Amino acid sequence: MSTKRKIYKKKRYIIPVFIILTLLVIRIMLPTIVKKYVNQVLADIPGYYGQIESIDIGLIRGAYVINGLYLNKVNAGTQVPFINLAETDISIEWKSIFKGKIVSEIILKKPEIIYVFEDQQKETENEAEVEDWTKALTDLVPIEINTLTIYNGKIAFVEVTAEPTIDLHLNGIELTATNLRNVVEKEQKLPSTLQATATSIGNGSVKLDGKLNLLKQIPDMDISFALENANAKALNDFTNHYAGIDFDKGNFNLYSEIAIADSYMKGYMKPLLKDAKLIGKDDGFLKTLWEGFVGFFKFILKNQKNNTLATKVPLEGDLSNVKTKIWPSITNIFKNAWIQAFKNVVDDDIEFEDIKSSEKSK
Repeated sequence: MSTKRKIYKKKRYIIPVFIILTLLVIRIMLPTIVKKYVNQVLADIPGYYGQIESIDIGLIRGAYVINGLYLNKVNAGTQVPFINLAETDISIEWKSIFKGKIVSEIILKKPEIIYVFEDQQKETENEAEVEDWTKALTDLVPIEINTLTIYNGKIAFVEVTAEPTIDLHLNGIELTATNLRNVVEKEQKLPSTLQATATSIGNGSVKLDGKLNLLKQIPDMDISFALENANAKALNDFTNHYAGIDFDKGNFNLYSEIAIADSYMKGYMKPLLKDAKLIGKDDGFLKTLWEGFVGFFKFILKNQKNNTLATKVPLEGDLSNVKTKIWPSITNIFKNAWIQAFKNVVDDDIEFEDIKSSEKSK
């Protein structure tokens, strides 16, 4: 009888110890298993290659952290990663569980998207569409994303074969997108919010504000964008390469509003140059002649009182056939020059509620 009790006591301890040891082994192996899965997802993207450095698991908060993820084209001529994510923190959004939804939140630290023109123009045998690599990256998240936060991000367009190299970029991107899965405020037409700030080339200030509904196949949205006080000289590599002009001084601004409802878009872009001077001291004779010719038209088309050259480019149409209205764009140049100068602000004249009525009238 005592022998049976001893065996029973041993079993009583052996089973819990075995379970604990099994869980410990799984916990130790889990980062390796997840890392192998992530690398396999990246390897399966046609035309691209990528991998990650390591995985950290946080079981208590229901999270895992991907360290050092990069993705690039197979036949890229440069070694600059197309996508480089220093740290990606993926976790359960616990506050949404109390609202009956199991969703995730993602924090990206120092993410970079560098579009090298020459790399992206090279075709591969199995060319990937945009949805291929975006779907692959979202597959790394086991549950639907409700909140996205970006710290110190960067987006750049680079053309390395231009002389000198063209590098248009936004640095220091801080972005917050909330309620992407409509966990709350479901009755609103645009329940999700998007806010972002950044610093542009030329040390300009960038601000983005918007509301969205991402649950539709083609999302509805109402977004405003402002780029202010960028030094126009920072654009010289781009403007000199494509237009043969550069700025000796000047201030560049860009304002825009875009609204989309049921695949129909309406909006505008309003570029504005202030105190711009084209001819620099070091320009040669032919370049000075060309810039002087351009500068003459700039002079007669600028608002003399505010010293601004601006226009407003209307955009409207079904997303499969968005049209730029040429004549209004041209007449707006004269309107700014001779009638009333455009203001350095977002105009707030695009309303989401008006888009459906515009779509019906077409």
